[in-house]
Amino acid sequence: MSRIEFNKQKRDALLDKLTRYLDRELDCEASPLQAGFLLDFISEQMGPYYYNQGVQDAQQLFREKLEDAVYEIEKPFVD
Repeated sequence: MSRIEFNKQKRDALLDKLTRYLDRELDCEASPLQAGFLLDFISEQMGPYYYNQGVQDAQQLFREKLEDAVYEIEKPFVD
């Protein structure tokens, strides 16, 4: 799997959310550099779990939709 990366706008928004969360919920002030290191750690170490769960959810949805579609094209039996 390729590395999870965000464009500058998304990364800045994530860093802002992370910095505010740390300050508000944990009473911990983090510099932009520190927040960036934490975001990188979360992305690298935990991101794949969230990504894989999303893939599994999508696979399940596709299976359900495909199964529904297959039943919809069945022809009724004529006795």
